[in-house]
Amino acid sequence: MFFISVLWSFCLLLLLLLGNGEAQAGELAERLANFPQWEKLTSVKPAKGDLVYPEWMAGTWEVKSTLIDLAAPLAPDIITPGFEGNRSQLNQAVSFLVRFIKVKAPISGLKFIPQLDQKTELLVADRTFNSLNLVKAYLGNNSVLSVKIDPKSPNRQITFLRGESQLVSLITARATESPSDDQFITTETFQQLFKGNSNPYFNTVESTTAYRLMLTSNPKIVADQVTAVYLSPQDPDYFKAGFRPVALYRYHLDFFPYTQIQ
Repeated sequence: MFFISVLWSFCLLLLLLLGNGEAQAGELAERLANFPQWEKLTSVKPAKGDLVYPEWMAGTWEVKSTLIDLAAPLAPDIITPGFEGNRSQLNQAVSFLVRFIKVKAPISGLKFIPQLDQKTELLVADRTFNSLNLVKAYLGNNSVLSVKIDPKSPNRQITFLRGESQLVSLITARATESPSDDQFITTETFQQLFKGNSNPYFNTVESTTAYRLMLTSNPKIVADQVTAVYLSPQDPDYFKAGFRPVALYRYHLDFFPYTQIQ
C-alpha cells in the first residue's frame, strides 16, 4: 500500500503528457482557487492527440516540486491508504529534469489541426524523458527499468519497474485555458493500472496545473498544481464516494532553465 500511495503523490506530474481541448473560460482557474472544494469538471473533452505547449516553455528545465497541502474531503468516512503517511512529504522539495521539444505537424497520434502544414513546428513534452526522470526522483534511480510510449497514441504509456511491476497510464480527457500570454492552465483525467506481485490495482486521477512565466532578470516558470484521486469501481466505497475525490494533493512547482544551473 505504501508503494501505491507514493504513486498517487507523483502521478499528478505526469501532466507533461497532456493533450488538446479548450475549457470554458475561467473554470480551471476558478477550480484551483477553490481548493479543496473540488467539483466535477464540465469542460473536459476526450483526449485526442498530444498537447501543444506555449513557446515560452521550450527547452530543458530543472523542476523543484514541493507538496504544500493535502486534503481528504470525505474523511473520516473514507480515507485512502497511505494518505496520512504522505503528510511526511509536506514541504519536502523534490527535483528532476523535464524538457519540451519541437516536432513537425502533423505527428503520429496528433489530430490534424486546420491551417497547419507539415512545415509547422509544435512544442510538445518529451514524454519518455520526463516520465523517466520523474519516477527516478520519487522512487530512486534503481526503481525503474524503462518508460515506453504507445507509438499509436501519446496518451498511453507503460512504466516498467523493478520486480516485474508495471504502471500503465491512459489519459482519457483534458481541457486547457490561456488567460493571458504568460499563463497556461491544463487539466487531464487519466486511468492508472498498477500490476505488481499482488492483485492489479486500478484508480482514476485528475491533475490540474496553472503555469505562469515570470519575466525577471532570470526568467523562470512557476506553477500551482492539484491532483485529485478517485476510487476505482473495485473499491467497496466507490458508490458512496460518487464523483467526489477521496484525496487531494497540492504542489508548488518552480521551473529553472537548465542552462543556468550547469
